[in-house]
Amino acid sequence: MSGAFAGKTIAITGAAGGIGQWLCRFFGEEGATIAALDRSDKVNDLVDTLGKDGITVKPAVVEITDKDAVEAAFAGFGEVHVLINNAGVSRHKTLAQTTPDNWREDVDANLNGAYTCAYAVLPQMVERRSGNIVNVGSVNGLSALGDPAYSAGKAGMIAMTKSLAQEYGRYGIRTNIVLPGTVRTPIWDERKAKDPNVLKTLERWYPLGRIVEPYEVARVIAFLASDAASAVTGAVIPVDNGLTAGNIVMARELTLEDF
Repeated sequence: MSGAFAGKTIAITGAAGGIGQWLCRFFGEEGATIAALDRSDKVNDLVDTLGKDGITVKPAVVEITDKDAVEAAFAGFGEVHVLINNAGVSRHKTLAQTTPDNWREDVDANLNGAYTCAYAVLPQMVERRSGNIVNVGSVNGLSALGDPAYSAGKAGMIAMTKSLAQEYGRYGIRTNIVLPGTVRTPIWDERKAKDPNVLKTLERWYPLGRIVEPYEVARVIAFLASDAASAVTGAVIPVDNGLTAGNIVMARELTLEDF
């Protein structure tokens, strides 16, 4: 796929995070200019980090739930050919730890912020009669796997994806969503400090026997954003090493077979 996105600008939210940095590098190495958005000023570091490898980065420190700030950021980016709504956060692991304000914060960060970015970029895509939006959801949007407010936001992203695909397809705009399972990002370093075996424990639930690598998520997003997926829109694609295929741990216990 070398150079597949040359001459295109790809906007990536949550660009300073674990998956976000991978996405920025992946698409930058494919020739794209990266419009990098993040609430953290660490997004500015990508200019130098990726710039030394010849990747052009236009950073914006912005809270994606702030409509005016998002509109200003996209106005500064100029033409945006692909939007990757990657930003997401989970701060409340159970309902017992969640208040109405907490719930609203997490749904805003995971769903409403994605809509705000789509709202900002759609007019130019409509005018150009082409564009591509790839949302990064989660397997949590399909099942109760903890983090209920986060999960509700990600479930909402699935519905939003399908609505965008239906209403804007006539303008040549495609919208799809990927649902990663557990991904090996720096956030797990903190978890491993508490439990060094946490990833080994999680691997039991994945038919492929391992967790997802960031570049594997990037590859699926790249496919959806490319002309190779020209007839694909409204798709919901797990990138989860088989987690959502079924409950392999339960199946093993029911059958008493180690498969």
